[in-house]
Amino acid sequence: MATYEEIYGKRVKEFDSDPTLDSSYEGQVWYNSATGTLRTVVSFAAWSSSSPLITARYGSGGAGTQTAGLCIGGNIGPGDVRTTVVEEYNGSGWATGGALPAATRSMAAAGTQTAAFSAGGYETSNTAEAYTYDGSSWTAIPALTTARRSLNNMGSGTTTAALVAGGYIEPPYSNASEEYNGSSWSEGNNLNTARSTGGSAGTQTATILAGGTTGSNSAKAEQYNGTSWTEGPNINTARQGLGAAGTQTSAIIVAGRSPDKDATEEWDGSTWSTSPATLATARYDVAPATSGTSSTWMVAGGYGPSSIRNLTEEYNVSINTITAAAWSSGGALPSAAMRSGAGTGTQTAGLLAAGYTNTIVAESYEYDGSSWTATNDLPAARFNIVGVGTQTASLLTGGIAPPSNTLYAETFTYNGSTFSDTGYDLPGARSAGGMFGIQTAAVYAAGSSSVGPANAVTNSYEYDGEGWTAGNNVNTARNGCAGFGTLTAGAICNGYIPGGGGYSNATEEYDGTNWTTAGNMVVGSSGCNASGTSQTNAIVFSGRSSANNGEQRTFAYDGTTWASQPSMANNHYSQAQAGTSSISTWIAGGGPKGSGTPDNVTNTEEFTAETATATAKTLTTS
Repeated sequence: MATYEEIYGKRVKEFDSDPTLDSSYEGQVWYNSATGTLRTVVSFAAWSSSSPLITARYGSGGAGTQTAGLCIGGNIGPGDVRTTVVEEYNGSGWATGGALPAATRSMAAAGTQTAAFSAGGYETSNTAEAYTYDGSSWTAIPALTTARRSLNNMGSGTTTAALVAGGYIEPPYSNASEEYNGSSWSEGNNLNTARSTGGSAGTQTATILAGGTTGSNSAKAEQYNGTSWTEGPNINTARQGLGAAGTQTSAIIVAGRSPDKDATEEWDGSTWSTSPATLATARYDVAPATSGTSSTWMVAGGYGPSSIRNLTEEYNVSINTITAAAWSSGGALPSAAMRSGAGTGTQTAGLLAAGYTNTIVAESYEYDGSSWTATNDLPAARFNIVGVGTQTASLLTGGIAPPSNTLYAETFTYNGSTFSDTGYDLPGARSAGGMFGIQTAAVYAAGSSSVGPANAVTNSYEYDGEGWTAGNNVNTARNGCAGFGTLTAGAICNGYIPGGGGYSNATEEYDGTNWTTAGNMVVGSSGCNASGTSQTNAIVFSGRSSANNGEQRTFAYDGTTWASQPSMANNHYSQAQAGTSSISTWIAGGGPKGSGTPDNVTNTEEFTAETATATAKTLTTS
């Protein structure tokens, strides 16, 4: 029998265990002497969940790539409620971009995150209006020659060489094509089949357009060469409201309606083939990354089944199995559902101290990543106390205590076994401030100097292990804020501003001396939590907002912009939490799940960031 070397002209490497895998091992074969097997790594196609849109919608325009995408306008319902909201995707989450000049749905769009166009669609009637986006704002450009709607995903090209084809004109379907050269639109040759809500991919001179509706779902596909449209092979599943991306010779389509579709098809320039990879949630009228490729793509939003979606899914052809970032249930608190207590430590070595059940308590518990164990009590009962540090080196300060709900300035440390009063009080009694740092180098900022949300201060204080000293004031007085980072590179965000200021979304960064206003959080809230020892890598979650008595939403901060992350399973505020980065954290206890359920909760939830893992497979031999 021929050997592997005789067949392939090269020898097989031998290892006593599988090597650490990366893309260089794709297609390679080696012999694992420990298991006596031939092993290899092959690529495969798969959809994986990512962080949701901030605003659920369908019939939006899409542009950009998997790591720099756009979702433009759309319908947020219920009924036909159009929006101007634009969101930008950075590969892990969504942040608010520059708003469209007019609330629009069902437009054509394409381009990149910093150079996109939107044309046509529906406002209060069919529109011909067109705009370009520069990454921050929209500028009006000449209007289409023909006003039309239902152009969903029927735009391709760039801001200086765009193509729009098809759509719906009261009442017939359109076969009209228009080209934009950066200054004006001109008519191109017509589609062979008039239709709307199809999907197109490519450039102004090399586009493929597939599917759509002519009154019924269409499977027809056509190609444009800059002059004329030519019919090609049909797609395998007739559909409308699909997403498309890629080039005229290497394209991909997904989703659609009647019924809602999850099927993916790939085009190699001559044949459409159905991929084994399917969307986790079947839907239609998604916003695709139009500059995506047939191996790296993203779609967001859509409708179905039976509801408007904020879902984001990414498509990859790679050797990696991608596990999306997610919150999962941890061990429940054993006896008390504490809120407004202090949390420190990590996801596998945490501490929760004090808080409020039916009364203010001094109870404390340690967490090992799966269960909680009672430890020694804090020397004094407190709530609205905050803390930093690790399970064996924590610092806790401030808070409110009975019998007259007095604010305190006492500072405590925890050594992994017992709490001690440091004897170093905050310069002023405080509660509900933002705190960041470690046991021997911490900052306490803002908060309240008297009981109740009607009071807030701008003071900040630094702790060096031997006492507190006053630092410069923050810019915005607030209480119920969250803190993250280090003594010389920290931040606080959100909170409640008395006197009509309401729930804040403000972020302030600290450089060890001064406070500087930074990028605003997406939503304003108080009683939220933050995790991160870096000023440029943190997450903030939970909280109480004007919209909800408890938030599920999670956002990540990169030092400039806040972007969406997967939401928690439960609505909460004023929970205790701990974590060292945006990679992993926990949150436990807390206040009401929502306005209809005003009880404290015992839930623990754990956050784990996205992972990508390559797996080798065994080759069968005979």
